[in-house]
Amino acid sequence: MQVSSLNEVKIYSLSAGRSLPEWLSDRKKRALQKKDVDIRRRIELIQDFEMPTVSTKIKVSRDGQYIMAVGTYKPRIRCFDTYQLSQKFERCLDSEVVTFEILSDDYSKIVFLQCGRFVEFHSQHGHYYRTRIPKFGRDFSYHYPSCDLYFVGASSEVYRLNLEQGRFLNSLQTDASESNACDINPVHFLFAMGTAEGKVECWDPRARNRVGLLDCALSSVTADTEIDGLPSVSALKFDGALNMAVGTSTGQVLLYDLRSSNPLIVKDHHYGLPIKSVQFQRQLDLIISADSRIIKMWNKDTGKIFTSVEPEYEINDVCLYPNSGMLMTANEAPKMNIYYIPVLGPAPKWCSFLDNLTEELEENPESTVYDDYKFVTRKDLENLGLAHLIGSSLLRAYMHGFFMDIRLYHKAKMMANPFAYEEYRREKIRQKIEETRAQRVQLKKLPKVNKELALKLIEEEEEEQQVARKRKQKNLPNLLKDDRFKVMFENPDFQVDEQSEEFRLLNPLVSKISEKRKRKLKILEELEAENQEDEEEPEGKASDAESSESSDDEKGWVEEVRKQRKLLRQEEKVKRQERLKEDQQTLLKPQFFEIKEGEEFRSFKDSAKKQKLMKKTLGDRLKLEEKLGTLNVSDTTVGSKQATFKLKKSEQQKKQQEAEKQHRQERKTLRRSANHLKSKCGRGRLFR
Repeated sequence: MQVSSLNEVKIYSLSAGRSLPEWLSDRKKRALQKKDVDIRRRIELIQDFEMPTVSTKIKVSRDGQYIMAVGTYKPRIRCFDTYQLSQKFERCLDSEVVTFEILSDDYSKIVFLQCGRFVEFHSQHGHYYRTRIPKFGRDFSYHYPSCDLYFVGASSEVYRLNLEQGRFLNSLQTDASESNACDINPVHFLFAMGTAEGKVECWDPRARNRVGLLDCALSSVTADTEIDGLPSVSALKFDGALNMAVGTSTGQVLLYDLRSSNPLIVKDHHYGLPIKSVQFQRQLDLIISADSRIIKMWNKDTGKIFTSVEPEYEINDVCLYPNSGMLMTANEAPKMNIYYIPVLGPAPKWCSFLDNLTEELEENPESTVYDDYKFVTRKDLENLGLAHLIGSSLLRAYMHGFFMDIRLYHKAKMMANPFAYEEYRREKIRQKIEETRAQRVQLKKLPKVNKELALKLIEEEEEEQQVARKRKQKNLPNLLKDDRFKVMFENPDFQVDEQSEEFRLLNPLVSKISEKRKRKLKILEELEAENQEDEEEPEGKASDAESSESSDDEKGWVEEVRKQRKLLRQEEKVKRQERLKEDQQTLLKPQFFEIKEGEEFRSFKDSAKKQKLMKKTLGDRLKLEEKLGTLNVSDTTVGSKQATFKLKKSEQQKKQQEAEKQHRQERKTLRRSANHLKSKCGRGRLFR
């Protein structure tokens, strides 16, 4: 059990802690509970209160005995009996459930709206009937006086299914393109639906006419809210005869009085996420609104935050157990969360022991801060010579160490270290010396790699700071302080090559500036060496070095570029001369190549002949082929000409053909004729 407090409101998370695997035997579970403190202290309010992967919706029956939840994967519903504190049954479904409703006081009548436009009815024994609606549904409500189901979804119509007659009735035609949520008032049975355009349409089921229209999208935009896009209605809930809460897709909750078109309060979650659920808590006049990230409880009269709950996983649905302080959530995790807030109300009857447990925790709070005690580790005790006190009443075990009396700690420290005053005096002297050094010129610590680049960045940062002070702007981040470029000043592979041709041509004045920086680096290194020897630095040394080279900055870019090009040409000439010397010294040796078996060497003139042949016309090439015998042109009876080509064969193919001919001739000489084998009776007889 995990305890948290916000605005002095205690929230007990009853599902916190690790859960034991189902495949473990009872003996191993008991052994784990003895060894692990977290498992022993956890509270399993309902056994196996979880889903295989994700839970999407959770509801409580009207009699309060059954808790039903749907989830995946595979799509299923699980019913938990609170009197037995365990699972009653589990049913798998054909498709995922969008939402469901419990029509009876117990689990005997349930309606499911599924993803594939299916509406499935379940009775006490299981599946009862299945039908389909014309368009995809998103929400539905049950009208008890007429036994009608109202379905809203990706259509402008509201489909009505009468459960008494067992047939669809005439649908309600609305002005909306799509609808997301709906609800029926429990007092006067007014039907309200929230549209994708951010409007709420109210209909009277008796006359089947629209009686009111609220523009929630326009009312949700206030001076304090920032909205991206059109706010559509994502949640809707009635409270009593006159109050209605509307949740939008941009994270606002609007509280309306049905007698007015303007909202009483507009509450923003400040996360920009769609509101998933809205609940009313009548005992304290609270509204419990939830998006996928947080559950907020706030006063419906003033809008002041009462408390909030932020689970570890995203929220899909919130269910408030009636007439109690228990809150249950369906979330993007296998385990469904259970929270108990004693301020909202007492614990349910089936878990009344929670009241006694929370009262004991509030009466005997564990003090975690000790003013008169000192926290020490086992190593500190060994250094003080007090390791023999472990296990006695003088030490109190806490986390990875112990708490001990501060007076005992001071006495033991004086005895173990009598020269503590001398160490204290040295520390004070060192602090005074550092304070005096801070008033002197601060030395810049440069990295080992790319020192000149680091010095350039430091100078640019100082200039930007001066400009920002004058203009009162924020300072821009520096590369030296950015962890993403940390390797550039540590790894020597990233060292800038200033002698490369690209660097020298792109930065013609870098040579002069780099000379200045090199001198600065030498000065800084000398200052660091003097600082280590605790010698004072003569003032004005760096400024003299800079003033001597102030005239070099006035030279033009053109002259520097010309000088760099001349230097590069000279370097290229030197490199060419070196290459010529190396070539003269090296002796060229002939290389021999071996021809494969079955191939003949042809001169290199064949390629030239082929190129000349390709340049000739088609007629010339045909004449040449006729002379060589590879082409045969003949006239046909129709009057056209027929040309046949003979492909050139390689030497290997010719040898293979000759070998085949010799083989056939040998076979002919060895073959014996079968003419002498003749039957004496003439023709053969059939077998009998």
